[in-house]
Formats: sequence, C-alpha cells, structure tokens
Amino acid sequence: MSKKIKVGVVGATGYTGLELVKMLVNHPHFELSYIANSEGGTTINKLHPSLYGVCEDEVHKADTDVMARECELVFLAVPHKTAMAYVKPLISAGVKVVDLSADYRLTQEVYEEFYVPHTDVENLSHVVYGLPEMFRDQLKGASLVANPGCFPTCSLLGILPFMEKRKEGTPIIIDAKTGVSGAGKKLSETTHFVNVNDNLFAYNPLLHRHAPEIAQKLGVAFDEINFVPHLIPLTRGMISSIYLQVEGEFDAEAQLKEFYKAERNIRISDVPVDMKNVAGTNFCDIYVKRKGDMLFISSAIDNLMRGASSQAVVNANLMMGLDENAGIPNIAYVP
Repeated sequence: MSKKIKVGVVGATGYTGLELVKMLVNHPHFELSYIANSEGGTTINKLHPSLYGVCEDEVHKADTDVMARECELVFLAVPHKTAMAYVKPLISAGVKVVDLSADYRLTQEVYEEFYVPHTDVENLSHVVYGLPEMFRDQLKGASLVANPGCFPTCSLLGILPFMEKRKEGTPIIIDAKTGVSGAGKKLSETTHFVNVNDNLFAYNPLLHRHAPEIAQKLGVAFDEINFVPHLIPLTRGMISSIYLQVEGEFDAEAQLKEFYKAERNIRISDVPVDMKNVAGTNFCDIYVKRKGDMLFISSAIDNLMRGASSQAVVNANLMMGLDENAGIPNIAYVP
C-alpha cells in the first residue's frame, strides 16, 4: 500500500490515548494526521514526555469539522457521554470511528439504566462490537465500532469456548483484578498511592457497569452474571478467575484449543496464567482446569492494550481491509 490512511486520536491526554499514539506512529499503513484533546494548545510530547524524539506533533482542541477534513478514521479515547457528541457528526461526514468509550456497547435500554440518556440512538442500529473473535466478519468494512471494555474482553474470551457446555441457569462467577491504570489518569481518593499501595479491595461488586456488557454478549440474563472487580497495586494488567458449571463428558483443554485454533491473539496455557506475560501486547492468555462439573478458567490481558488500545487498532485494521495484526506489538514487557 503506497498511500497511507490518515487517522486521528481524540483523547490524547489519557493512558489509552498514549498507547494509541505509540502504535500509530510506527504503523505500516496508518498516518497519524490529527491528535486532539478537550483543550489543545500543546504538543503530544509535552503531555507525555516519553514521546520526546519520537512524536512531537501538535495537540489540537477537538473539532469534528477538522477531523472530517483530516482523517478517514478516528479513534475516540474519551469518556462515555463525550463520545456520542463526536460520533454523530463524524459518521455523517463519512469518517469511520472506533469508540473506546461505553457509548455504543449496549442497547439503549441497558445503556441508559447504567450510564446516561443516549443522544445518538440512530447509530446504535449499525454499530459493531469490537471483539474480533466474535464479530470479525462484521468488523470488516464497518463504519462504527464499539471497542469492548477491558473486563468484558478478558471475561468473554475465557467464557465463550464453554458456553455450549454450560449447565443452563447456573451462575457465571467472575472474580477479576485490574491494575490502577484501568481507572484512568484522573486523580481520586480510591486510586491515591497511599490507598492503593500494599492494598487490595473489591469495588462495585455484582453491580459494576461491565456486568451487563458481559451478559449481553453471552446472551444471558444480567442476574446470571456474578461479576466482582478488584483493584490491585499494579500499574497495568488484568486477570479474571472464572467459575462455570458445565455438563457432559468433554476435555476442557481440548475444547479450548479447538475453539481458538485459528486465533493469533489467543494463547492457551497449560499452567495458570499471569499478567506479566501479556503486558504490552494484544494477547489474551487462557488456562482451564476441570473438577467434576466445575470449570476454573483463568484469562489474562493487558488492560490498556487488549483491553483498550491495541484491540482498537486491530479493529481499525479490519475496518480498513488490512491485516488485523498490522502495527500490533507482540513481545511482552518482561521482566
């Protein structure tokens, strides 16, 4: 491909925006032509000094008219509610969008129950959920993609291979843990170093906003998902311990391997997985153990990468007819 595809990043101040820029500056087919946040008036290397000598582009105040002129595709790394205000005019202008917020992941009814009133219901009818293992064919050529949440990505990838074996009506239990970067860059009492360091705690148990997202994609009732997230004193990483009741005779590891045999971004482990081995990559590592009718499934991702930015780039690759792994790092931050 001789001519590069012009793309933009809105929300460059945050961690997911930084990860997007890091991948896009070296992407073989994308040209990062527009970087923005809510204020502008700076450069990306001033927002993120780690980018000095790598990318020193101007950061603009976000403007959809300029985006429409400068970009063929835009990544929205902005909070929920904010994204809707950008998506509507961008889609109308023929610009493709990968939205990393929650604004297009759920039905209108469920979204409004857990978030805010939806102001762009029209675009909910043609959005594609950006989990390639579930919706790869629909992602090819899509105009609007809802990038999955980090917890749903980690949980769904562990559960999906065994849904046909699940004992109907039994609870799906997900005990998940995430690094502090999952809470974003904004300071809060909860994520203050003094509170997080040498500490571990659950938050919003059983009622977290990601639970209905998991339920919706699995096609089960919200009451069947028992999801409890925990904050751990690490910068990045996510691990889900999943407990699933199954029936019938089958080899769980063989089932897992068969389900994902063609997937380049899923790695099956014969030992319990850890977060370090996926840090900085788009991999999801999965382990399964069976005892009687109970499955223990352990899945690990980098919450900022597979849980957000690298998955967003994979989705953009598919939308633009490229190899889905173009520009995606695959070597973990180890040690």
